[in-house]
Amino acid sequence: MSGVETVEKPRRNVELLLLLLAFAVSIGANTMKGLQDGTAFGSDFWLQEALLAGPALAIHAVLRFRAKYADPLILPIVVTLNGLGLAMIHRLDTPQTDYGNTQARWTVVGMVLAIAVVWFLRDHRILRRFTYISLIVSAVLLLLPLVPGITAGEINGAQVWIRVAGSTFQPGEVAKITIAVFFAGYLSTNRDLILLAGRRIGKLQLPRFKDLGPMVVAWLAAIGILIFQHDLGMSILFFGIFISTIYIATSRVSWAILGVLLMFAGAMAASLALPHIRLRIDGWLNAFSPDVYGRTSGSSYQIVQGLFGMANGGLLGTGLGQGRPDLVPFSHSDMIVASFGEELGLVGLFAIVLLYAMLVTRGFRAALGARDSFGKLLASALSAAVGLQVFVIIGGVTRLIPLTGLTTPFLAAGGSSLLANWIIVALLLVISNAARRPVAQGPLMADGGPRHTEPAQPGDTMTTQAVSTR
Repeated sequence: MSGVETVEKPRRNVELLLLLLAFAVSIGANTMKGLQDGTAFGSDFWLQEALLAGPALAIHAVLRFRAKYADPLILPIVVTLNGLGLAMIHRLDTPQTDYGNTQARWTVVGMVLAIAVVWFLRDHRILRRFTYISLIVSAVLLLLPLVPGITAGEINGAQVWIRVAGSTFQPGEVAKITIAVFFAGYLSTNRDLILLAGRRIGKLQLPRFKDLGPMVVAWLAAIGILIFQHDLGMSILFFGIFISTIYIATSRVSWAILGVLLMFAGAMAASLALPHIRLRIDGWLNAFSPDVYGRTSGSSYQIVQGLFGMANGGLLGTGLGQGRPDLVPFSHSDMIVASFGEELGLVGLFAIVLLYAMLVTRGFRAALGARDSFGKLLASALSAAVGLQVFVIIGGVTRLIPLTGLTTPFLAAGGSSLLANWIIVALLLVISNAARRPVAQGPLMADGGPRHTEPAQPGDTMTTQAVSTR
């Protein structure tokens, strides 16, 4: 009906019910692990569950006051994944390591940051003011691992870490958020300029050469990460975010095709010029070759052991706590997908992939419902970042593509990845709240709406106008 919008229900009670189900999944996973090592239902067992449930319920409470129209499925999905990850990391701990407790602490910090984002970021459109500042911050974050004095040096073939207060941190994980803000802000403002007609080749409408600037800059940045930091995964992720965002902004297949061609050209050049990348690609193509499997540098031992482990799990898995994922190097981080594949089987692994698919889908649904072009592109870019990261790491573990050093969001051990992904979740919750909230005039409402209507920005396809909901 003209002038009337469908009034969405807050559905916070649905979110609470699904959170209880997520806690049940986490408790069940920890119980299966605890029954194998005799730690089930002890004080440490309940402390681990409290460190997950307490902050998660706090986020839920904040959403009730600040963003009551936020998507009710996003938080339970993420808590389920985080809980499964904590259970597996604790299961893989040894007397010499403390990965599980470290991950639990990072989980609490990540959730606290998510609470802060939801509480203080009342309107996601505020981030649009920092479009070019986000670009500068992204550049600084990506250069930090190369700065003498704070760099952690080369770890596992990549130089992407810095040392902070005795711990290591990967600034690139935060940079994927700031670069998404830049892409969304730039493309929402300059969409009409980019859409100007260029040369047509067959059915493809190619952009004008002078409009290729952002894509060339993104391509050079991705190649720079590959050359100077030897980080194939982050390079693919950054350029993939840009390709997906510009395709959503323009709806032109020509941009996507051009972006993919540039990405393949860069990868081919890197494989020829950089020994580290060449060995990794060779290990992917010839993983079962005895020479490649047993060599000292660039061995395929890790990927082959992961494949053997998943084959051992079969359809239903060996059972949580009853497999031998510890035989795979970095089974708690880079190869945690193989660990789940062995102990939960193909069925369990498919369930995890479906959770990720639902998370990405809900992010894109928030993008579809956003009333401003910046919100649409930001939610799309953040959702694409999560989806691309999952595809790159699972594709590497299953030997679909070369193995990279990315971490599986919320599952794998890694504090910087956990912090960044919880911030992404908070931003998606804020955008989904704005998308589902009834639009009304007046001062700030209890649902966390903005106190004022921001003026229309260039490139906005739909601004927040006062529309009666009755």
